[in-house]
Amino acid sequence: MEVTIGVEGLSKTFQGEFPEETECCYCKGIARIGFVAHEGMSNQPIVAGENVCNLHPNDPGGEGFWLHDCACFATYLCKECLNPTTLYNQG
Repeated sequence: MEVTIGVEGLSKTFQGEFPEETECCYCKGIARIGFVAHEGMSNQPIVAGENVCNLHPNDPGGEGFWLHDCACFATYLCKECLNPTTLYNQG
């Protein structure tokens, strides 16, 4: 897992870019980007067992849903309450 600080990390995603701001999940204020943690985007080979998707089984009928591929997590900090909000997507 790699981390990119600030707006430079917004494009470190397999899907659409993350927004610069999002709604705080605690107080509904404006949360601004802090960093993006991302895996599988470097030129390094993906090693089985070293990704977030390998932490738990994706078993909707038993253990519940889990990620099925490499993931990217954008973490924001609220301007009002300073609590974190994280958005994620995967490849």
